Amino acid sequence: MSEIKLSLRGVKKEFGPKKVLQGIDLDVPAGKSLVVIGGSGTGKSVMIKCVLGLIRHDEGTITVDGQDIGKLDARGRDEMMHKFGMLFQGAALFDSLRVWENVAFGLVQGRGMNRKQAREIAVEKIMAVGLKPETANLYPAELSGGMQKRVGLARAVATSPEIIFFDEPTTGLDPIMSDVINKLIVEQVKGLGATALSITHDMASVRTIADYVAMIHEGKIIWKGPVGELDKSGNPYVDQFIHGRAEGPIKRRVA
Repeated sequence: MSEIKLSLRGVKKEFGPKKVLQGIDLDVPAGKSLVVIGGSGTGKSVMIKCVLGLIRHDEGTITVDGQDIGKLDARGRDEMMHKFGMLFQGAALFDSLRVWENVAFGLVQGRGMNRKQAREIAVEKIMAVGLKPETANLYPAELSGGMQKRVGLARAVATSPEIIFFDEPTTGLDPIMSDVINKLIVEQVKGLGATALSITHDMASVRTIADYVAMIHEGKIIWKGPVGELDKSGNPYVDQFIHGRAEGPIKRRVA
């Protein structure tokens, strides 16, 4: 087992009476890709937001490279954020900025790089995700959904982050474009030697990008293991989820 890059221990988060995270324990080995699966409303997104510091967890510890992120001062948090890259569910591009400015945003705003150098890196990353260099001068509204997702990926890797987070990376894409994005994710993550933490309910994504898989249910991790053991987990919740069966221990309310 590789050294642990990111670790969650006993992480809890409540919103009023709603207990979203009920004691998450999870380790992400350095240089590996871990995908967390689970239904809607099970706490996947809240977990990632807690790691990113967008939401403050109520209990437990989240450590990156052995540092407890809950104990960092403002400067320490800024330095920690430089280790992170993020591909948001809807790409989350800035409409008023050209494609290259979106990709270079972290370089210019976060690293203070001059725009000429940042643009060169941005165009390089744009080409690395299979887009033509002239795409750099377009605006997000001029791009298809698949192209926007590629630009989002280019932005996520532009700063050469140590840890990359992927939030439902193939949502809204057709199966072919989803496969393209999944393979680009693998290519970019491995090229950087980065550690990846993803959340998705797309099993094609899981099987393509994961080294390890964990399943979250009702705010707890109920199974984890190598992706090759997913089909023989012996866990009825995992089995129901990966095969998309209506019948099983996971109950869904139908309005």
